[in-house]
Amino acid sequence: MQLTSLNMHIAVLSRCRRDPGVMTAEQAHAAMQLHLDCTVQTCKVRRRARATLVEEGRCVLDERALP
Repeated sequence: MQLTSLNMHIAVLSRCRRDPGVMTAEQAHAAMQLHLDCTVQTCKVRRRARATLVEEGRCVLDERALP
């Protein structure tokens, strides 16, 4: 099955332990919604999605979230 509007397979976004690779901002937004209960420390999909949104300027991290 594929998320047709995002052009990315659901299987790629569903597994927390697999880095999904390069994402568009729209794909990253969808991934963040799919992994609401995950943390960036434990979920590679959420970590990649957050990084993508920060790079695109669509998300600004609080100082407490910076390494």
